[in-house]
Amino acid sequence: MRAKMRKNLVLFLGAILTVFIFASESSARQMSIGGRLAPTVEAGGWLIVEGNQKYLLLNAGKFSGESWFRNGAEVAATGEIKRGVATIYQEGIPFEAQTLRPVQNSPENSNRLTIVTVSGNARVNAQPDTAVVSISVVTQNRSAIEAQQQNANQTTTVINALKQAAGNGAEIKTSGYSLVPQRVYKENQPPTISGYEARNSITATLNDLTKVGAVIDAATQAGANNIDGVSFTLRNDQAARSRALADATREAIAKANTLAQTLGGRVIKIVAVQEGGTNPRPIIYAQQESFARTAADTPIEVGALEIIALVQLVAEVETATIPR
Repeated sequence: MRAKMRKNLVLFLGAILTVFIFASESSARQMSIGGRLAPTVEAGGWLIVEGNQKYLLLNAGKFSGESWFRNGAEVAATGEIKRGVATIYQEGIPFEAQTLRPVQNSPENSNRLTIVTVSGNARVNAQPDTAVVSISVVTQNRSAIEAQQQNANQTTTVINALKQAAGNGAEIKTSGYSLVPQRVYKENQPPTISGYEARNSITATLNDLTKVGAVIDAATQAGANNIDGVSFTLRNDQAARSRALADATREAIAKANTLAQTLGGRVIKIVAVQEGGTNPRPIIYAQQESFARTAADTPIEVGALEIIALVQLVAEVETATIPR
C-alpha cells in the first residue's frame, strides 16, 4: 500500500513539474522591448532599434496604419522572437509583436492631429456635340381666332422647313404656346383689348453642328419671326467630367500636403471628399434680329465648352510644432 502511495505521489509531482516547465518556457518566449522605429535598408521593412540591438518587426503591417507609426517614433512592444523565420530583410532579429504602442512621453510622439479642409477646382475645355435652336412664330390680329389660325398655318410651314433643313437625327418639338390679349391703357379709363397675340415656340436639337445656320435661315424664310437663342452643349460629357473631377481632386490633395508640410507634419488620411459639381457651361447666343432680316447665310461659330469641377476635401494632418 505504501509503495503504491509513493508511486502516485511521484506521478503527481512529475505532472506539476511538467506544467511548471512548460509555463516557464512559454513565458520565456514572450518578451518586452522598447526602442525607436526605423526602416530597413531594403524597402518595406521596419525595425525596432533598442540600443545596439535591432529587432525586425515581422508584422509591421498590423500597426503601420497608426498615426504614430513613423521613422524615429519611440515605441514599446511585447511579443516573441522567431529565429527560424526566413525573410527577405538582411538585418535584425525576427520579432513578432503582439502589442505595439507609442511611448507617450517621448518628444518624437508629441505631434498632434488636426483637421484641414481644402478645395480644388479645375476647368476642362471640350468641343460641344449638340446644338439647341429656339425659334418662335408670333402673329397678331384683332380677332383671337384669326391670330390663332394664322399662327397655326405659319408654324406648320416653319416646322416642315425645320425638318427638311435639320435632316434625320434632329429633334423638333414645341416648347411653348400662348395666346394673350393686347390691352390699351388710358388714363382714368379701364383697359381695352385692341387685339390678340399668338406665340408658338419651337426647339430644334441638332447633332450636326454644321447645319445650325441653315436651320435658322430655313426657319426665318418659312415665317419664323423670332429667334430666341442658340446654345451648344455636350451630350456625351462623361469623359470630360471625369477629367475635370480628377484634376480638381489632385489640386485639393496638393493643397492638403502643402498645409501639412508647412505645419511640419504630414497628411495621415483623407477623412471625406465631397463633389461640388461638374456642370458644363453651355455656349449661348442671345437673340439677334438680323436672323430674321437678312437673306444671307447666317454664320454660326461653335466655340469650346468649359466644364468646371469643384471638390472639397477634409484631411487629417499630423503636425509637430507651430511654426513661428
